[in-house]
Amino acid sequence: METQQQYQFGKNEKLKSRKQIEQLFKEGKSFSSFPFRVVYVFVNEDTAILQAGFSVSTRYFKRAVDRNRIKRLMREAYRLQKNTLYNAVAASAKKLNVFFIYTGNELPEYQLIFEKMGASVKRLQKITNENAAANT
Repeated sequence: METQQQYQFGKNEKLKSRKQIEQLFKEGKSFSSFPFRVVYVFVNEDTAILQAGFSVSTRYFKRAVDRNRIKRLMREAYRLQKNTLYNAVAASAKKLNVFFIYTGNELPEYQLIFEKMGASVKRLQKITNENAAANT
């Protein structure tokens, strides 16, 4: 039977636990891929294989409407492109928590978000593969 790709971003894939988010920012590594700063950490906890969170700075976007729109665009772009990363993390027998922070200071077009999210996901996939190779 063929496995069908999952294009959902369900409740268990959302990074919501305060404890996990604190651990992510304390112990995690990060890289920038404008307009995102990506913070990630590999964990051994009994959670979903891949969990993600999204954030937009209040400094540049005073109106909640704008912040929410950017987060919505980020989640959508992530949802459509996470499958390759999910497969890489599943193969590495680890669990990955990742947080995307929007660092730009103007309202983006969806196309820009989609392309940059794709680049960030590819970079995370490469990091996951290198991490798996180092652990074997």
